Amino acid sequence: MSDHIEQLKALENKKGFFVGIDSDGCTFDSMEIKHKECFIPNIINSWELQAVSRFAREAAEFVNLYSEWRGINRFPALTMVFGLLAERSECTDRGYRSPQVDSLRQWIKEETRLGNPTLKAKVEQTGDPVLARTLEWSLAVNETVAKIVRGVPPFPFVREGLDKLADQADLMVVSATPNEALQREWEEHDIAGHVRMICGQEMGSKKEHIQYGAGGKYDKNKVLMIGDAPGDMKAAKANDALFYPINPGDEATSWKRFHKEAADKFFAGEYSGQYEQKVTDEFMTYLPSTPPWK
Repeated sequence: MSDHIEQLKALENKKGFFVGIDSDGCTFDSMEIKHKECFIPNIINSWELQAVSRFAREAAEFVNLYSEWRGINRFPALTMVFGLLAERSECTDRGYRSPQVDSLRQWIKEETRLGNPTLKAKVEQTGDPVLARTLEWSLAVNETVAKIVRGVPPFPFVREGLDKLADQADLMVVSATPNEALQREWEEHDIAGHVRMICGQEMGSKKEHIQYGAGGKYDKNKVLMIGDAPGDMKAAKANDALFYPINPGDEATSWKRFHKEAADKFFAGEYSGQYEQKVTDEFMTYLPSTPPWK
């Protein structure tokens, strides 16, 4: 069995409640700067999209920030951007042809730990040029993030929320961001001490983080995932866990409500059902599935 699964399985129920917390766009206001200043310029540069850069930017922002796919892993997001560009006549009229990335799509389908270490191993095993180019792009993104993203604090009311949770719950970071960036950001802002473990993309999917970190250890209504993307909600629901949404663009209000109201309902056993339905219905109104240009 993989080391990361063993590490997660070794976590013990110490406080009776478990809360998984996403990082980018949920704890930290880092989604906009990471995608707009780090991911997107590297997509345009690494995949020769200069001729359609405006449309590439629109597509990447829609997928990663402003749609129901917000927060998905960088590799499927990249293939979605290529697909959206291929559907736009403005791009094809300029000579755009979607890169042939079948081997990347196949790797995404087969691999559960979609991160640079597993991609690097696959490149070394196969010598596949598309995967090698993808790795080059992904490493360039990480370098840009390390260079540019700093001094981005947690959203207002995050610290208060974490303080309240840490008294009664075992906390874990559940994220698709690389571990190195997560560690750096949580330590930079002195909140790493609140959590038992920081799990990024190298530790598996968010679904696996919750499955092995909490599965079978806590009562059903005592496991909660806090996130800002539908993928976080899916990871929670795949494990019969509860979900609390941080609404994109209205994060401080969401954290304030959590601190003042939702956390108390969770600990009192009054969160599931009507209240959870109300906040998740509201959340889904923030994230469309159709791009604005359609």
